[in-house]
Amino acid sequence: MNDGIQEKGTQEKGTQEKGINTKEMQTKDIQKNRLLKMTLDAVSNKYSYVHEFFTSMSIEYPEHKKNKTIESIFYTMDEYDLEQKGVDKSNLLDLFLEYLENMQQHQKGNEFKVSSITILGGHNKNLVNESINLTLHCGDVLSIVGATGAGKSRFLADIEWLAQKDTPTGRQILINGEVPPSEWRFSIEHKLVAQLSQNMNFVMDVSVIDFIRMHAESRMITENLDDKIKMIINEANHLAGEKIYEDTPVTSLSGGQSRALMIADTAFLSSSPIVLIDEIENAGIDRKTAVNLLIKREKIIVMATHDPVLALYADRRLVIQNGGMYRLLTTTKGEKTKLKELEKLNAQLMAYREKLRMGEILA
Repeated sequence: MNDGIQEKGTQEKGTQEKGINTKEMQTKDIQKNRLLKMTLDAVSNKYSYVHEFFTSMSIEYPEHKKNKTIESIFYTMDEYDLEQKGVDKSNLLDLFLEYLENMQQHQKGNEFKVSSITILGGHNKNLVNESINLTLHCGDVLSIVGATGAGKSRFLADIEWLAQKDTPTGRQILINGEVPPSEWRFSIEHKLVAQLSQNMNFVMDVSVIDFIRMHAESRMITENLDDKIKMIINEANHLAGEKIYEDTPVTSLSGGQSRALMIADTAFLSSSPIVLIDEIENAGIDRKTAVNLLIKREKIIVMATHDPVLALYADRRLVIQNGGMYRLLTTTKGEKTKLKELEKLNAQLMAYREKLRMGEILA
């Protein structure tokens, strides 16, 4: 009898879910039909990013047809002309509607404000429970220290994938104190985490300026874009030892230049509030300036490092041992004093390094 009741309940639930899905589909169809009957001028006034769709498809914006309906404009487009541009007319209208829907979702995603991220402890490699729960807010900098192979990169990966007790460590990540929606783990619209790994390899053979422009357009950033591009390149040159030029192919950038470019790009173009950095000291860039740049952009910064200067520069450092969160330390006043001494030594070392690079002889 119980099985029968359970089966009936399951059937009712399935029917309800099906009804909800059907209702959602009907609503979408109604919205789609309304949009098709709207004039191009009306749609452009409602959605300011309509022009970008035509630009991305290499199609001239039909300004002379702005009083025509969307349906009639796409129906009367020249099929041969579209083919010459590599555009399939049969699905162009669907692509347009999908573009508008994605842009709406993107704008809704940008309205979401991340104020904190919480890491709830799981267990180490021996399945011993972690006793540490950690919360970070915008502008916070946390350094991750530990021996090679201790589990620093795994800790960063748990944050990147918004782990929900389903990774080898069993940790759980909360956003603003709550479990984030499951779709955020794979969503482009809700990309909360920007990861700057040890190796930044470019595969597209484009210039630096074209690379940044493509990044900006993919993130729907068009306002004052030329100024932003110049700012990114200037900031990247403050970080890198060798100057980066606008027309330099990204595939010819050195490791340090690549990392500098991506840090500046992340600071000014990425909407991701959380930045994970894996061993920035190996990039050959001005690491303290890089961290300060991200702090100014109100990012939550988590960096795995072997560099004592960076480790002490953070207000807190997390010690990783045997795959687990072992100890959470607050940088003391005495350590801040030591940090100043280390910075002087580091400045001297950097000066020697620069002289050697320039072919000078050390006195």
